[in-house]
This record gives sequence, C-alpha cells and structure tokens, in this order.
Amino acid sequence: MRAKTGLRSAGERRLESPFERYLTLWVALCIAGGIVLGRVAPGLARRLDGFAIYVGEAPVISIPIAICLFFMMYPIMVKIDFGEAIKAGKSGKPVALTLFLNWAIKPFTMYAIALFFLGTVFRGFIGAEAVDLVKMPFGLDLPVGALHGSGRVVLHEGMKMLEVPLWRSYLAGCILLGIAPCTAMVLVWGYLARGNDGLTLIMVAINSLTMLLLYGPLGGFLLGVGRLPVPWQALVLSISIYVALPLVAGYFTRKWVIKAKGEVWFREKFLHALTPITIIALLTTLVLLFSFKGDVIVANPLTILWIAIPLFIQTNLIFWLGYGLARVLKLSYEDAAPAAMIGASNHFEVAIATSTMLFGLSSGAALATVVGVLIEVPVMLALVKICLATCHWFAECHLDLPHCKAKLNHPTHSSGCVSR
Repeated sequence: MRAKTGLRSAGERRLESPFERYLTLWVALCIAGGIVLGRVAPGLARRLDGFAIYVGEAPVISIPIAICLFFMMYPIMVKIDFGEAIKAGKSGKPVALTLFLNWAIKPFTMYAIALFFLGTVFRGFIGAEAVDLVKMPFGLDLPVGALHGSGRVVLHEGMKMLEVPLWRSYLAGCILLGIAPCTAMVLVWGYLARGNDGLTLIMVAINSLTMLLLYGPLGGFLLGVGRLPVPWQALVLSISIYVALPLVAGYFTRKWVIKAKGEVWFREKFLHALTPITIIALLTTLVLLFSFKGDVIVANPLTILWIAIPLFIQTNLIFWLGYGLARVLKLSYEDAAPAAMIGASNHFEVAIATSTMLFGLSSGAALATVVGVLIEVPVMLALVKICLATCHWFAECHLDLPHCKAKLNHPTHSSGCVSR
C-alpha cells in the first residue's frame, strides 16, 4: 500500500495553475526583471540587500530572502503528514544514497572539475597572471612578502592581505559550494517533481546535522588553507531560519486546522488556498536575488560563464549519478527523485557567508559562490522536468502522466507506473 504523506499524492500536484505549467517562462522573466531592477534602481537593491543578519562581517541571513524562503517552504511543510514522514525516514537506502553522494563523492568531483576547467581550460581567459586579494587566514600573522601556499603577503590600504592567483580564488568558491549540499530548497524541487516529501524532509534534517559535523574539516582539507574554522553561527542561523522555522509553523498549522475544521476541509479548502504561495514566493525570491547581483552579472558576463560551466557540469554529474544509483538500488521514483536532487543542489547561502568570512566580500571566491545562486534555480528546474519525463524508468511510480499511461497500455511494459 502507498502511504498517504500529505504532499505525496500525485493527484494533488497536476501542475494545473498557469504559475506551475509555465514555470520556466516565469523564471526567465523574473531573472531578467531582477537584473533590470538591479540596474535601474541600484539604490533600492542595495538597501534591500543590506537588511541582513550578520556574523562578524558576513551577511549570513538576508531578511528579504528569508521572508520569501519562509513562504516558499511553509506551504510544503503544512502539507506533510509528519507521522508518515518519520515512517518514511526508516527507509535506509535513499538516506544512505544521499549521504554517500553529498560527502563521499560531491566535494571531490567539484574539486576535480573546477580545478580542470578553472586551472587549465579557462585559465588563459581568466588571466594566467591575474591575482586576487583575499583575507589572511584566521590566526595567521606573516610579514609582508612572505609566501603562504600559492599566495604572497602584501600590504593593501594599510592591511595585510594574501595575493593569490585569481583562478585559485574562484576554485575556493566552487569548493565551498561543493561541500554545502542543499538543505531547504530541495523541498521545492522535490515537490515539483512529485517526490516523497516526507522522506525529503527527513533527509533535509539529516543533511543539516551532517553539515555541522563535516563542513569545516572537509572544507579545510580541500581548500588547503589550514584548518577551516567551522562557521557554527552561520550554519545554525541558516538552518534555523530556512528549515526549522517553516517546519515548526507548518507542523502546528496542520495540527490546529485539522483539529478545528477537520481533515476534509483542511485538504479541500485550506491546502487549495496555499497551493500558489510556494511558486509566487519562488519567483519573488528570484527577482530579489538577481536584483541584488545584477551589477555583478552585467560587469562580469564572461567571468560568470567560466565559473558557471564547471558548476553546471558538476550539478548534472551528481544528479545523474544519484538518479542512476537509485535505479540500481531499485528505489521507487518518489524516493529516487529527491535523493538525486538533494545531492545535486547547493546550500548557496552558507557558501556565500563562509566565502565572505574567509576571503572577503570582494574576493573571487565570494563571486564564485554568487554564480552558484545564478545557476541553481534554472538548472534544478530543468532536472525536475527530466525527473517527470523519466519517472517510468523506475520499478515503482504512481504518477498520472501521459508517458506512464502509454507504458501501461503497452503489452510488454515493465514499469510500475500506476494510472489513477
């Protein structure tokens, strides 16, 4: 029997609203609109971007983005039956697959791919002799002219800075993205792909706790800058606001509404009213993100392209690796889709905060993490479409889609697609 985990029902997610049916178009328009807004009204964008919670000098939580993300996550959390979610979490294979992808594969493939493209293929375009000034590593006090790793200590505006090859600074930002797997936005991707949202929620929780343990040591190892101080405050704040707050609000809302109005009213009236909110909040988030970074995009189009290419390849590689392994492990489609996507996507908020804390706001590393924001939504939306188009590859799939029906009507079909 198939568990009824609130949001898991394919029938509840037919993508009938114009927001969802033409989501790719709306995303493109919002990206363009955000860039135009950032250029036309740069003062407004800077003021909005300045409303943030800081840890040291790093803007860890953008308050406008946090509000949008809350309304993006809240409707999803309300729709999840948390009792069934706990039961779903007892299925060990998808959780193990996600942890394997996130920590045994993804950081190292990101390092290798970024090193190859930024350090070899695009090095001439970036500038073989181009340098970047970054903060001195925490606790390090070397004289001017001293060498540290690939950098040299210089005096810049009265402060000691480390002068490093520019491509290596970009590499550092890519590494920080590679060790920051997604912990919140994947709920949106899983929702759009009609995955098992109860299981996704469990994997988000496990992923968040794992980041607290592994982010610092693994980042320090791959960056090669000595022991990387774990940004505990940044991680805890980010997880609390982006995940825990909508989770708690959704849990109590579901409990109170069902108690007051009954489950039928909850499903037929309350959830129906919430349905468009996630997509509207996603589109608003895009406008804000791209308005904040519009000047960076326009000023550095080719640089952004050089950084985006390895990030794009990495995202697709991890997705297809996870998706393929899910099929080998004989997972259902509903478990396979979020397991693959949670490995492919990145927690760019933490990566941006960490790069700013370690290397400085104007560093190439910080720019590279911003590029992670630019490609995250379009690439993940494309992967959602791939998931929906290939759901019949899996032995168990309960989606009511045209290709599933065609498979069912074929006399030799072997898919587990079940028509509704």
